[in-house]
Amino acid sequence: MAGGVHKLSGGCQCGALRFKVEGPLGEASICHCRMCQKALGSFYAPLVSVPETSRFVWTRGSLKHFQSSNHAYRGFCAECGTPLTYEAPDGIALAIGSFDDPSQIPPTIQFGVEAKLPYTDRMGQIPERVTEDDLEAAPFLASLVSFQHPDHDTDTWPPVRTGANDNE
Repeated sequence: MAGGVHKLSGGCQCGALRFKVEGPLGEASICHCRMCQKALGSFYAPLVSVPETSRFVWTRGSLKHFQSSNHAYRGFCAECGTPLTYEAPDGIALAIGSFDDPSQIPPTIQFGVEAKLPYTDRMGQIPERVTEDDLEAAPFLASLVSFQHPDHDTDTWPPVRTGANDNE
């Protein structure tokens, strides 16, 4: 909820980076420009600005950056690759999906519509399926154990993992 949120937290997928925002958020938007599409590997970039009047801190880890233009930097987690920030001379914006509860931050405007992919307007018309409906085609989903950081702050991370794809 842009303008009304007073304490929010979030972070990357693996938990190496965590942040807190205290104070109201700025404008929540979707950017369709090609740079944002590539930076997030998605159809568009849902971002919310953090006004200078709000307190924004990284509570765990250090962000890596890629300079995507002469004016902008994209911040990401070096461990898991999660895109987290868009940083430009007018301030910092955070990826809405990186918040612990992104449902509180609905976009209110779209930017970069000259590069908008035409099918994004039809997303609500695409057939939907819940994950459990895909078990026959992907039986591994029945035993899926997420190693993703939970949507809340933790004192330490990661937990001890067991499984065929462990990197530790």
